[in-house]
Amino acid sequence: MSMLVKFTLVIALLLSIIVPFSIYFLGEKKRSRYKATVGLNSILFFGTMTIAAIMMLGGNASAADVTVTESATLATGLGYIGAALVTGLSCIGGGIAVASAASAALGAISEDSSIFGKSLVFIGLAEGVALYGLIISFMILSKL
Repeated sequence: MSMLVKFTLVIALLLSIIVPFSIYFLGEKKRSRYKATVGLNSILFFGTMTIAAIMMLGGNASAADVTVTESATLATGLGYIGAALVTGLSCIGGGIAVASAASAALGAISEDSSIFGKSLVFIGLAEGVALYGLIISFMILSKL
């Protein structure tokens, strides 16, 4: 990708953020105008990002790029997938656990404020699930 293309994409990304909000701030501030501004901003931003991804991945392939090095094997790819799955699934599980524990803790604290410390421990244990998954993913990545 040439320097001109990179410069153009940076300018397009900046304009996709600046133009909708400048239009919003120049006009009358209504709720429908805000929704239209956010919609226009999303369309311009994600459209620019899609074009940038296509331009980055649509380069010319040469024989030097096709050769596989020793570090880029199937085991390395599966290691990265495993690390991503460990992090993602542990964070989802931690989020579900915190959602149920936190709502129960808030209900219990509203009835009796002396159990704040006990409920905080349960919420911390639920968040620990996500941290353990993150530690395991770092361990997987260190072995690659």
